[in-house]
Amino acid sequence: MGQRITRFTLAGVADAEISVHPFATEDGLGLALTRYRRADSDDVVLLVHGLTTSSDMYIMPEHTNLVNFLHDSGFGDVWTLDYRLSGRLPYNGETHRYTLDDVALYDHPAALDELRRHIGDRRVHVVAHCLGSVSFAMALFAGTVTGIASLTCNSVALTPRTPLWSRLKLGYGPALMEYVLGPPFLDPRFGAAPPLTRGWMLSKAVAPFHRDCDEPACHMLSFMWGDGKPIFTHAKMSPVTHGRLPELFGAVGVHYYRHVHKMVKAGRAVKYDPRAARHASLPDDYLANAADVTTPVLLLTGDRNHVFTDSNIVCHRALDAAAPGLHELEILPDYGHQDAFMGADSASEVFPQVLDFLKRKAG
Repeated sequence: MGQRITRFTLAGVADAEISVHPFATEDGLGLALTRYRRADSDDVVLLVHGLTTSSDMYIMPEHTNLVNFLHDSGFGDVWTLDYRLSGRLPYNGETHRYTLDDVALYDHPAALDELRRHIGDRRVHVVAHCLGSVSFAMALFAGTVTGIASLTCNSVALTPRTPLWSRLKLGYGPALMEYVLGPPFLDPRFGAAPPLTRGWMLSKAVAPFHRDCDEPACHMLSFMWGDGKPIFTHAKMSPVTHGRLPELFGAVGVHYYRHVHKMVKAGRAVKYDPRAARHASLPDDYLANAADVTTPVLLLTGDRNHVFTDSNIVCHRALDAAAPGLHELEILPDYGHQDAFMGADSASEVFPQVLDFLKRKAG
């Protein structure tokens, strides 16, 4: 690897005042916001990770990260969110039946309440990735969060689409893991598990089908999220980052796959269980009132996205039909799913497009 980086380090953002702000959800989970303040700003940016990653994806010290880039570009008050999908928290390794409806109903509104307790009525721009994009878009279009100046969604938003092999895994994998193979989660670190344990054997079984590299965590991530191809373009990733995959990605509770599978089958973001009383305030179809949403959305996707393929292209088409001219699409040449925000050259090849959108939507 050539460079050792402490796990969960904050050293990637050296020139800022850093403070951690714990908060609780109405269904009883402890979550956290981290504030990176270099200067006061009328426009505040909140960064939201995807499932199995954490806020670490935005503060990596091995290259220019998104927090530092935003600071250098005039957005001096940047926050990151670690919610129930975060690899920094224990919830993904527990037996649970959480869905993305829970995230949209409980996590994001509570995070925005805590954020606004500190920043008042300043404008808030959200940049999200993967199922963070899906769940925050769900919250926005369901009205559980309001007053968002802009939303940037990478890879996927309200119309999840996957390759056929991924759809099969989403459909049959959860039951196979929970009731046959065990445990009820998948972990990219299974390759480092004790020999002959179930996780170790699964990692060994997956490895022969992933010849792109010799990193077991990369193989597992491709199995967990991709169609057999890596979740990023290897050429876009720093060797240091590639060596840190077991530290940057955590376990995934497989029940989330059931909700994603239902959305893929429906062709849009839908409620997992319309009969669930706790989700009665949420819409069955999150795109139903898309015409009423006035927050502009930037949809990003790599043209080599082997996880959610053309999801955001299809989403832009749907949103543009509902609100013509409000939302935008940016296709990233040679990028996949994860490398847009974690790539070695993202600061020169991806972040400028995000910055341009933020500046145009700032006050």
